[in-house]
Amino acid sequence: MESLKQKTARGLLWGSLNTGIQQILNLVFGIILARWLTKEDYGMVGMLMAFSALAGTLQEGGFISALNKRKDVSREDYNSVFWFNVVMGGLLYALLFFSAPLIADFYNEPELTPLARFVFLGFFISAFNISPRAVLFRELMVRETTIMGFAALVISGLVGICMVFMGYSYWGLATQGVVYALVITLMSYYYSHFRPMLHFSSKPIHEMFGFSGKLIVTYIFNILNQQLMNVILGYYYTKTEVGTFTQANKWNTMGHQFVTNMISGVAQPVFTKVEETRVRQQAVLRKMLRFTAMVSFPLMFGLAIVSREFIIITITEKWLASADMLSLLCVWGAFVPIITLLSNYVISRGKSNIYMWVTMVLCLMQVSVAYLMYPFGLSNMLTAFVAVNIAWLFVWFYFVQRENGLSLFVFLRDLSPYFLLSLALAALTWWTCSGISLLWGALLLKIAMMGSLYCLILYVSGSVIFKEGLTYIFKKKIS
Repeated sequence: MESLKQKTARGLLWGSLNTGIQQILNLVFGIILARWLTKEDYGMVGMLMAFSALAGTLQEGGFISALNKRKDVSREDYNSVFWFNVVMGGLLYALLFFSAPLIADFYNEPELTPLARFVFLGFFISAFNISPRAVLFRELMVRETTIMGFAALVISGLVGICMVFMGYSYWGLATQGVVYALVITLMSYYYSHFRPMLHFSSKPIHEMFGFSGKLIVTYIFNILNQQLMNVILGYYYTKTEVGTFTQANKWNTMGHQFVTNMISGVAQPVFTKVEETRVRQQAVLRKMLRFTAMVSFPLMFGLAIVSREFIIITITEKWLASADMLSLLCVWGAFVPIITLLSNYVISRGKSNIYMWVTMVLCLMQVSVAYLMYPFGLSNMLTAFVAVNIAWLFVWFYFVQRENGLSLFVFLRDLSPYFLLSLALAALTWWTCSGISLLWGALLLKIAMMGSLYCLILYVSGSVIFKEGLTYIFKKKIS
């Protein structure tokens, strides 16, 4: 247990460093690109995100989770998954290559045809890294993943900036994505030491497909959930509105992914290793829930109250329309890491069928709400979208409760202190700083005030999770 605890702590630490470094780099590159590019440029690439993400999900096939779930994994298993994904990736790219004119017609944007064919190269390149990334994931090699992400972001970001500076506009954004996929793929082979063999066996694929097949369907609906707004906005609204939403959603995603990626890197492997008793499963889950809530709520509520200052300072006032959207999306973003943790627990128990159906129903709910609400304006549609997603937290909890008996009272008791404290401090900070007209002053004061008060209250109140985190980071007893 001690060894697992140390691995989990190390994974969380490296996961936080990985995500933190990535978010800082994304912030820097995002600020530079947003200052040079227009809303229409972001809208062009945003229209293709759903198709690219959907194809990437199909070619991955849920095999990373399936390989992690297997008790004994052989080289033949990894090799078979490699060839399956490469073939699937090639077929899907060919299909989308010839479908590009139809996508351009759907959005009434002829320039999307060559752009789509180039953007879709990214997921085809990623088809070659599924098996090596599965090795890294299963072995909790988060440090290596951190280095990979850092290198890929720096190289792809610099390439994108250079192209935009040279006048290639949205082609710079597209190239950034393709280069990122290429660097990640090459480095995953270096760190995993995986080398494909000229041999394929269908047996491992058949054995895993019962589990991974349901994940494929689920991931498809996950992509639809994530990219739904880009599709709807691209169809019913203008490129400008798509670009405005894309910018707001990008910063919201960066915020909650700081926690989500940190948790996802260790959650499934850890849950898979604690299968003996419900008591142990529940104890591990509760501890991870408290840690997730402790980080997610103050981070996202804090981002919500500084959205205006953040948008104007970083990417100029031309993107001010994104600020209100960002504040609203951050409310939903605060719950995303918790929802992700619960869904990872369901997957780790081998319940991919539950994961599939819950996600499918959520997607249908979102499509229905979006279709019914879009005539009432983008703000009302987003509000309904956020409300449905937050409410779905309790659907995920119901299925987790069936697996390990965690009561709703205990679940809420674990989360509510961090939720209520973060909400109260966010409201207090916003009210206190509302009269400050200087943008930099308001931004820095809000961050300092909410952050320091939050940490001080947790420390004085004796928060176990908070003090354990400090103890691990500083390697000394905190009394």
